[in-house]
Amino acid sequence: MAGCCSWLRGFLFEYDTPRIVLIRSRKVGLMNRAVQLFILAYVIGWVLVWEKGYQEVDSVVSSVTAKAKGVTVTNSSQLGFRIWDVADYVIPAQGENSIFIMTNIIVTMNQTQGFCPELPGRTSVCKSDSDCPAGTTDTHSSGVATGRCVPYNRTLKTCEVAAWCPVEDDSLVPSPAFLKAAENFTLLVKNNIWYPKFNFTKRNILPNITTTYLKSCIYDAATDPFCPIFRLGRLVEYAGHSFQDMAVEGGIMGIQIRWDCNLDRAASFCLPRYSFRRLDTRDKNHNVSPGYNFRFAKYYTDLTGTEHRTQIKAYGIRFDIIVFGKAGKFDIIPTMISIGSGLALFGVATVLCDIIVLYCMKKRYYFREKKYKYVEDYEQGIHNEMDQ
Repeated sequence: MAGCCSWLRGFLFEYDTPRIVLIRSRKVGLMNRAVQLFILAYVIGWVLVWEKGYQEVDSVVSSVTAKAKGVTVTNSSQLGFRIWDVADYVIPAQGENSIFIMTNIIVTMNQTQGFCPELPGRTSVCKSDSDCPAGTTDTHSSGVATGRCVPYNRTLKTCEVAAWCPVEDDSLVPSPAFLKAAENFTLLVKNNIWYPKFNFTKRNILPNITTTYLKSCIYDAATDPFCPIFRLGRLVEYAGHSFQDMAVEGGIMGIQIRWDCNLDRAASFCLPRYSFRRLDTRDKNHNVSPGYNFRFAKYYTDLTGTEHRTQIKAYGIRFDIIVFGKAGKFDIIPTMISIGSGLALFGVATVLCDIIVLYCMKKRYYFREKKYKYVEDYEQGIHNEMDQ
């Protein structure tokens, strides 16, 4: 109880005020200047110069369009001789910050709605009608079971389904890719950026690029880093992958455009920087449901009025165009904030030196006596002297 009262009395009736003590010590003096020099180098070198703490910063606002070009020819037993151009392999024709290039397909032609045997599977192989409950379906079914067990081939029976017949067989993906020549297709990326705070706009087709140059240039990281036209095979190679391997089952590629602009310099120094990486996971330990694919169909009616369709399971590469970056320009407010924060850090040198002097050095008790001085209240001191 007495200790509590003593603490409370000290808390209420004692006041601490700083005292300046000049310590003539080479060790302490050099340590203090070294810490101050380090803080000064941090403020000037890192905060102001490297991080540009004197600038106001804004994030990029961007719009992107992409256009593919290229023609190839195929000759297969199923489709025969066929020319493929942009209208065939770019699906859909317009995308938002992305474009899909079809590289491989599984085609199921002349489907009609009717009854046909299901593909062999864990739940579809049967021996009698009792193995095929009518009306059942699951996520892997091609249709709705009719309740009948019918021959699939000479040796195997499967449950009959009401579906688009014949059902699609996607168990074997064509390899090499059906449109393996797509690695020579090109992609034109047009990117416009805007920094609202500074009302600054620019696009990746730079002012010095002419129509003649744009028709002949191909992006190369070493020799032509500002050409906005990319060869698909080279683009995938920059990400460390093989286009022909990726084309078989598809995938997702990221085209990253970085705009880091110092608007204290001329606008010509604000330039796009391109980088590339594969965005879908693909390695030997994560190989379940790989790649990228989807289905679509083309419908038509024959002379008898029967509806038919050709179903296409399209594998391909989706190119996502990702734009990011920031711009900075001198402003007095962030400059003063950075300088003020740096000056406040100089107090760290004093605190560090005090800790070493008062707690770590051999003469710490001597320095404590010089650092701290206890003074009684003036009026109380006079009364004590009078009482004596």
